[in-house]
Amino acid sequence: MTESAITFENVSFAYQDSSRNLFEGLNLNVAEGELCLVIGPTGSGKSTLLQLANGLAPHFTGGRLAGRVTVAGRDTKSHPPRLLADLVGTVNQTPGLGFVTSNVDDELSYVMEQLGVSPALMRTRVEEVVDLLGLNDLRERPLHELSDGEKQRVAIGSVLTSHPRILILDEPTSALDPAAAEEVLAAIVRLVHDIGITVLMAEHKLERVIQFADSIVLIEKHGGVTHGPPREILSVSPIAPPVVRLAQLASWSPLPLSVRQARSKAADLRTKLDDVHEPSPSREPEIALKAANVSVKYGNKLALASTSFELRRGEITALMGRNGSGKTSLLWALQGSGPRSSGEVEIFNIETGEDNKRSKRNAGVDPKQLDSVKAAKLVALVPQNPADLLYLETVEAECAAAVRGLGENSARTLEFLKTLSGGIDPLMHPRDLSEGQRLALALAIQISGEPAVLLLDEPTRGLDYQAKASLSRTLARLASTGISVLLSSHDVEFVARTASRVLVLSNGELIADGSARQVLTSSAMLAPQVARILAPMNLMSVDEVRNQLVEK
Repeated sequence: MTESAITFENVSFAYQDSSRNLFEGLNLNVAEGELCLVIGPTGSGKSTLLQLANGLAPHFTGGRLAGRVTVAGRDTKSHPPRLLADLVGTVNQTPGLGFVTSNVDDELSYVMEQLGVSPALMRTRVEEVVDLLGLNDLRERPLHELSDGEKQRVAIGSVLTSHPRILILDEPTSALDPAAAEEVLAAIVRLVHDIGITVLMAEHKLERVIQFADSIVLIEKHGGVTHGPPREILSVSPIAPPVVRLAQLASWSPLPLSVRQARSKAADLRTKLDDVHEPSPSREPEIALKAANVSVKYGNKLALASTSFELRRGEITALMGRNGSGKTSLLWALQGSGPRSSGEVEIFNIETGEDNKRSKRNAGVDPKQLDSVKAAKLVALVPQNPADLLYLETVEAECAAAVRGLGENSARTLEFLKTLSGGIDPLMHPRDLSEGQRLALALAIQISGEPAVLLLDEPTRGLDYQAKASLSRTLARLASTGISVLLSSHDVEFVARTASRVLVLSNGELIADGSARQVLTSSAMLAPQVARILAPMNLMSVDEVRNQLVEK
């Protein structure tokens, strides 16, 4: 019988200010040397389950814990995280917040220094992890200059150098581009198979990870927990990646968990389907933003090189590319408050008359030349971490502060927030909101000035499939009012569902600009799961397949 690495025995847990238990009588065993995937809706308790396993809950989070959690035989009640550090390595959702040094090599060495590892062994382990995660090009760079995805890889590396027996990962691929995610997951799988490390991982992008899981823990919204083999859990789970949803639509058995397994069953389905032909535009679209030869430098590093393109009114455009390719730098340069070494940005607004019909197109304006209030009426940006915009005590106060300088009514912002989120108590503290609710609040705040252009940087981090679908519908509604949306994203499934156009950056240069279907289906790395399974057809989603089967 396989020894358990992590054991929950009749565990119940509630946060300090909550009258409801998040978990009730939970019994769970994660076997040694297993990759256990934790899935569930946003806000269901995945991060809390991980924190119970590494002792952060309740030692740092507070709360009421009943029952017993043991990690490699150590009871977390009597062993706080510092007494588990030699056994357990943890990487949180926002790894940059946990950095304690200023450069990559020092960060990789820090935990080993605390554990008393000899300098010679430290050097060997650092080199091993650098090779394992492809960190060599980052070694001499300050941590604050790294992209979020690069920080993610460094954070994972800093944990691996201590040679933990148990690795706990909260959304490890959320900030990674598809290629980097594959590299990190391949490294994690090697650790499981070749070294016998136990991995407990929470992840929303199931299309990336389910084929590697030995078991799945499903946490439902009401707190119920089910643990079992991946096929068994996914066959009944309300949350599943496109490969599973397509298999269920086509009645494939056994349930495929990878593109390779699904392609072996897809021949008959392909014969029933047709390629999708995109209609030609009925009229010349209006330009909302024009960027000409925009460059961004940080010291001697060129982050963005002479980039030119136009955004069209009422269109949703996705900005894609590897971590560090310049996506975030471009968004902040367009917004006006970020650095811009050279080039021009013009944003064109549309004035409306008393009858609420379009009257005339204003001359292009560079937001960098305007004060923050006037710029907010032209362009708005929601950053990678929406909480960066939130600093007041209640949702209501945030909405009021957002519109005070714009001469707008906060009631309208609250009403729009209700439309986005389905309803949030205006007296709640922003820190108590789920990831999806915080995003909705930040989005409501940023569009309160009715900008011509909306910029979003990785808006799907921390969101489950249902929340992503809701965000996609919200952005479509905003685009229908004439707002031009540009979103940076590594989430190819979300881009395939949401965007009609894709721009691709590589090393600061714009290398592709075309329709989402054209760019995504022609790329081995950016293609969504359905496109890979049904290639050479250009279908991109389960909904497109379902619609064709219904019509036939």
